[in-house]
Amino acid sequence: MENDIFKCLAKSTFRSKFKLSPKDKNYVLSKGFDKIEEHAKDFIAKRIAPAIIPNDGKQTPMRNHPVFIAQHATATCCRGCIEKWHGFKKGVELTSEQQNYLVKIIMKWIINQCKN
Repeated sequence: MENDIFKCLAKSTFRSKFKLSPKDKNYVLSKGFDKIEEHAKDFIAKRIAPAIIPNDGKQTPMRNHPVFIAQHATATCCRGCIEKWHGFKKGVELTSEQQNYLVKIIMKWIINQCKN
């Protein structure tokens, strides 16, 4: 399923326009992938996982952190996108397994970006 989602995302003009800047890549490499993954886990847990999110659709900025950029690139930025692309229903708190899946997708995208 994981590889399938990347194939689908690659067909989206909007999703495929997101790239990490050299500054973002340097930030990731200076902090290390483990620290960036911690940030991703925290952002998903606090901004995405709750059943009710008052500002859903606007909770993830378009810049200022590599994880935010990755969330838009991987359609893990809001519950609407997550429901459409990943099939996790809105209005229901995400399980730890669902959260881990989203973090895994985000980190795979970030690692791939840093290789280029």
